[in-house]
Amino acid sequence: MKIAFIGLGTMGVGMALNILKSGHEVTVHNRTREKEEAVAKEGARRAESPKAAADGAEIIVTMVSDTPDVEAVVLGENGIIHSAPQGAIVIDMSTISPTATRQIAEKLGKKGIKMLDAPVSGGPEGAQQGTLAIMVGGDAADFKKALPILEIMGKTVTHVGPIGAGQITKAINQIIISGTYLTVAEGLTLGIKAGLDMPKVIQAISGGAASSWVLHNRGINVVNNTYPLGFRVRLHHKDLRIALDTARELGATLPATALVAQIENGLIARGHGDDDVSAIGRSIREQSGLE
Repeated sequence: MKIAFIGLGTMGVGMALNILKSGHEVTVHNRTREKEEAVAKEGARRAESPKAAADGAEIIVTMVSDTPDVEAVVLGENGIIHSAPQGAIVIDMSTISPTATRQIAEKLGKKGIKMLDAPVSGGPEGAQQGTLAIMVGGDAADFKKALPILEIMGKTVTHVGPIGAGQITKAINQIIISGTYLTVAEGLTLGIKAGLDMPKVIQAISGGAASSWVLHNRGINVVNNTYPLGFRVRLHHKDLRIALDTARELGATLPATALVAQIENGLIARGHGDDDVSAIGRSIREQSGLE
């Protein structure tokens, strides 16, 4: 298939490479053009704009940072909408507003272009290994057509409902893991204050009900007070903003999510927005007198 991939950040490079290595014809574009080089070296074509990348493509994948970025690459002056052929499917794998997703899909539909919203979970590791969890909203027939491409990038690919449902499902994911990051930080900080052997503590509790991806993969960050980049605090904070906005629209109350968003506000204000989200542990350590 002819695939266009737009957005080659921390996640996008691995995802695009996996599609390319599966034998598909891939054209890539990224706002910072140098980031196209890693995929181009493996055989991808480079395009000067989203419009140029989408020309003739059967499936166009977008993986960018926020709602305005998706609106720009899809609907902007040099956007996908101006060149994608009728019947093409835009798969937006960014994490953005569900309301904006539905509006973008409506505008594409007027041009005969299909859309799926398919945000992901699993971090850069999952993007590189093709083991992402992908939650997809959109028409069932479009999902079926796109499924072979989605399965290259994800281990778990689930059609969760109509357009926008993928984004709401991703908001639920981010709500739940935000609480996990916070409680992992709190629990491990307690152990540090008590003078325990923390690698052994992590080993012990990982075998029981407290086990989680965050504990297994990011707990040691809190212990070491180092937060090498996996998923940026500022991007997770953006996701929580989407979750809280959606909750307000629906009349739901998210007190734990609001607390984590405030902690992340403080981290960003102190210059830690580009740390891994496990840097929530930095804040808990500081408040506990460990710094």
